[in-house]
Amino acid sequence: MERSQRLKLSISLYVNYLVHGMAIVILAQNMTALSRQWGTSAAGVSFVISSLGIGRLIVLYISGVLSDKYGRKPFVLLGILTYIPFFIGITFSHNMYVAYLFGILAGMANSFLDSGTYPALMELYPENPTTANILIKAFASIGELILPILVTMVEHFDWWFGVSFMVCTIIFAINFFFISRSTFPKLTTVPKPKKDTADEVVKEPLSSNQKVNAIVLTIYGYISMSTFYLVSQWLTKYGQAVLNMNTAHARYLVSIYSVGSIVGVLVSALLTGRLHMRSTNLMLISTFVSFMTLMAISFILTPVVLTVGSFLIGFSAAGGVMQIGLTIMSELFPHRKGLVTGIYYTAGSISSFTIPIITGYLFKISIHSIMVFDCVIAAIGFLLGIIIFFNTKKQAII
Repeated sequence: MERSQRLKLSISLYVNYLVHGMAIVILAQNMTALSRQWGTSAAGVSFVISSLGIGRLIVLYISGVLSDKYGRKPFVLLGILTYIPFFIGITFSHNMYVAYLFGILAGMANSFLDSGTYPALMELYPENPTTANILIKAFASIGELILPILVTMVEHFDWWFGVSFMVCTIIFAINFFFISRSTFPKLTTVPKPKKDTADEVVKEPLSSNQKVNAIVLTIYGYISMSTFYLVSQWLTKYGQAVLNMNTAHARYLVSIYSVGSIVGVLVSALLTGRLHMRSTNLMLISTFVSFMTLMAISFILTPVVLTVGSFLIGFSAAGGVMQIGLTIMSELFPHRKGLVTGIYYTAGSISSFTIPIITGYLFKISIHSIMVFDCVIAAIGFLLGIIIFFNTKKQAII
């Protein structure tokens, strides 16, 4: 594939995740307007947010398998076509049950994008798949940065809250046109032709070490998603309720978190790309920083700590470490990248379904308990990082 074609396709794929980043926080950032329209509370909106996890869970595994068989492009396009009804439907839903159905569509759309985009980027840039994948997180973080600013501007000028949803719809529609005209790289997961029975090689069962790696990384898919997803959804409310910040200041905490995420992605790309740092080393460091930062946010209740902590948790937990986990798993099981993506992000989808439900209940106790809960999640992530670090120390992975 020509360099210019590869660059154009890459940009289009990354733009999808810029809009996806906006989608991640769009319900939480419009929580007041949506709860009013649906006649519910913040806990009710959190319940709707959990629907995205259901949608991801429904199709992610099978879409990963089919992506290995039929190619990446159909699933990227299907992801866009499934996301657009979500943005339109949410704005015109008048109760949370109808909104829940549209939320399921958003989760399905995310799964379609993941199963097509991650393998496609690894095939576009086989020499540096870690950097290619963590840049997805950079664009998602840019979306998370832009969205709170856009919502604040909409509220300032007293515009219809649905403006931010329509902006996402328009960007997706334009990008669909460009991607539909693009050529994707050849699959690297095409099944080999069947050999004669006499020449068939019996597949070796997974070793105990491989089984441990597969299980731990799958669990890590859940934990890494939970750590930053929880913060991105509740940081604004936490600043308002615990530290009595005004709405604008509390909302900008998410933007600060997103800036930290962008910086984290760039640093991760530099460390793994130019400086050739092992991905497992970076995972271990990032999980430790996430845990310590969340402890500080939860137990040192000052605006300065929360502001700096917002940046650091974005830098460490949302700076591409989830994508690094996927890359490690893909390197350990290189012949089924679509399947690995499906398994890994199925674990993440379970997180995006269960975490909003859990935090909805914790919200009834206190919003502070939500952040303490995230400390526990981050501690588990650090322990998993230690296991992967030592279990892959002698293996030649990126």
